[in-house]
Amino acid sequence: MSIKRYGAEKSGAGGQNLPFARAVEADGWLYVSGQVAMKDGEIVRGGIVEETHLTIKNVIAILEEAGYGLEDVVRCGVWLDDPRDFWSFNGVYKSYFGEHPPARACVQSHMMVDCKVEIDCVAYKAKK
Repeated sequence: MSIKRYGAEKSGAGGQNLPFARAVEADGWLYVSGQVAMKDGEIVRGGIVEETHLTIKNVIAILEEAGYGLEDVVRCGVWLDDPRDFWSFNGVYKSYFGEHPPARACVQSHMMVDCKVEIDCVAYKAKK
């Protein structure tokens, strides 16, 4: 089995090197680390709708870098800072995953960084 790491050398907020990869691929499985509304190494503050769009776009960028798409996502984990954002978050989330959503867990949690939402995922694509 081969293992490929994506973005292990990249920096996080404030230019800090983070001790994890953005994604790891093993035998057709891609595990994407939790993503937040970050651009150019800094958290972009906004409402739940704006932060969800940017967070999902960050997930998509990592999926595409590894040769995967949203159609390959089999599971997402979601953390919301405020449970009152649940329905607004769901509206944005559905606009990306449509009628074929992956399995998902969604919980309320205090965040390690100043954001409203964090999303990780697992994708699968059979090797050719």
